[in-house]
Amino acid sequence: MSRKLLAVIAIIVVIAIILFATGFWSADVKEGALPNVDVSAEGGAMPEVDVDSKEVVVGTTETNIEVPKIETETETVDVPAIGVKDNGEE
Repeated sequence: MSRKLLAVIAIIVVIAIILFATGFWSADVKEGALPNVDVSAEGGAMPEVDVDSKEVVVGTTETNIEVPKIETETETVDVPAIGVKDNGEE
């Protein structure tokens, strides 16, 4: 679906380019200028604000929760051992 939409947009753009290139459509662009604007400002003070807000209290509360326990045990197993010995030594 997106390829079809992209193809339609591409065809519209090509047709618009052909119409401008042949002079069928033309854009009459005149030079313009920005207006002269005097911008000046004076520094001021922050507005006075009287705010009545609530007090935020932060702390801890002791609570009982279920926590999973993971137990481990030690077993003796045989693991591969790699070593180096000189010629003639055992």
